[in-house]
Amino acid sequence: MQKSEKEEMIKELSDKFQRTQTAIVAEFSKLDVETVTKLRRKFREAKVDYKVIKNTLAKRAAKGTSVEVIADDFKGPVALAISYDDVIAPAKILTEFIKDLETIKIRSAVVQGKRINVEGVKALAKMPGLTELRGQLLGMLNQPASKLVRTLSAPGSQLARVLQARSEQGESK
Repeated sequence: MQKSEKEEMIKELSDKFQRTQTAIVAEFSKLDVETVTKLRRKFREAKVDYKVIKNTLAKRAAKGTSVEVIADDFKGPVALAISYDDVIAPAKILTEFIKDLETIKIRSAVVQGKRINVEGVKALAKMPGLTELRGQLLGMLNQPASKLVRTLSAPGSQLARVLQARSEQGESK
């Protein structure tokens, strides 16, 4: 790799690290192509970048960014799962994916500038994701409005039922 290519890669990684909300360092070994493809597909669906990194370049790119706190973990064969929006998505995907595999291990992570360990990543994975939280919030916002509509329409519907019953009573006589 030429020096200009390395500098371009460092600049690109640094730009990504500047925008990063969550980055998880995962150690991998002896992964087959099918497994990596499944993992990459899951990350892609969740809009999470998954990148096998060149350690020396990643360490240089991490300087001055929130990812710098985990730069010491860039040793050996590692990959980064980077999310720009959803803080929880990479943790959920990785912890779920590695349940059955012993070839991938989480080393550490950074969440909004704070370093967390493996237990922290597992705890983060148990939290509801961004889409789940949005759904819960919408449900909570809709609940008072629907109750209000039912309350306001109750007297009118009760009156209609009374009138209907009265008219049926009058027809039967």
